[in-house]
Amino acid sequence: MKAGVRALGLAESFRGAESTLAGAVVRADRVADGFVFDTCTVGGTDATETVTAMVDRLGREDVRYVFLAGIAPAWFNLLDLPAICDAVDRPVLSIAFEESSGLESALRDAFSDDALDERLAIYRRQPDRRRLSVDDETLFVRAVGIDDDEVDEVVRAFTPEGGRPEPLRVARLAARGADDAFGSDAD
Repeated sequence: MKAGVRALGLAESFRGAESTLAGAVVRADRVADGFVFDTCTVGGTDATETVTAMVDRLGREDVRYVFLAGIAPAWFNLLDLPAICDAVDRPVLSIAFEESSGLESALRDAFSDDALDERLAIYRRQPDRRRLSVDDETLFVRAVGIDDDEVDEVVRAFTPEGGRPEPLRVARLAARGADDAFGSDAD
C-alpha cells in the first residue's frame, strides 16, 4: 500500500453521560494529518449519526477507509456499519481486540421493550466478525464495502506494530486527551 493512503480512525473515551469521540486521519506511513471530535450519549442511540456527521464535517475526500473501535461505544450506543458505509461512501471496518460470544445477551440484560428491540435490530444487521492475525496479535474485524482479501491487506498496512491499527491508536489517545483537557459532565 502506498505511504500516503489515508484512513480515519474513530475511538472513544467516556466519563459520565457523554462519550467523547475522536477521529484521527492517519496515513499508512503513520503520519497523522487531521482530527475531528464530537460526543454521543452514553446508553443512547446517536452514535451512528454522530460518526457520519464527523466524517462529513471533516470533509476529507482523500480518506479511503473508516476504522471504528468496535461497534458498541458509549455503553451499547450501537454503530450501524452498513448505514455508515452508505452515508460516507467508503469502506467501513470495525476492529475489536477481544474474543466475544456476541452482544445479544448483554443487550438483553441491559435493555428491554423498544430500547432492546431497536438495538437488536441494529446489531443483527451487522456483518459477522472474523478473526485476523496481525503480527502476533489477533483482531476481530467486521467490514462493509470491501472484500475480505482487501480487509486483511488494509488492516495489516495500517498496523505497523502491535495489534492496534494506527488510526485507532491515535484516535483513542486523542479522545482520552480531549476528556482530560475538557472534562465531562461527571467532573
